[in-house]
Amino acid sequence: VQLQASGGGLVQTGGSLGLSCAASGIIFSITRMGWYRQAPGKQREWVASITNTGNTNYADSVKGRFTISRDNAKNTGYLQMSRLKPEDTAVYYCRIFTTDGRYDYWGQGTLVTVSS
Repeated sequence: VQLQASGGGLVQTGGSLGLSCAASGIIFSITRMGWYRQAPGKQREWVASITNTGNTNYADSVKGRFTISRDNAKNTGYLQMSRLKPEDTAVYYCRIFTTDGRYDYWGQGTLVTVSS
């Protein structure tokens, strides 16, 4: 199983950026997907998640600014980020997993830097 995260980069405060997470080697449609982030000197934190049927949840810090989505036909998940703030600067990781614990995989991370 491989997860390839992409789309990170440098953006100004208030800008937008989209992340992608392409999965291979697994039946993507049976999994849940989550996005997490780790800022310098801080622990990794959950950002958003989406079930295999499209139900979403968000951390309070990103609610209303970030949108998680998935395209099961393309085995790809997305995180669209808008109204970015300097505190959103972090390495963003995607994760796919099943609730029974049978599958749990992480992508390699992609850096998002928001300049003030």
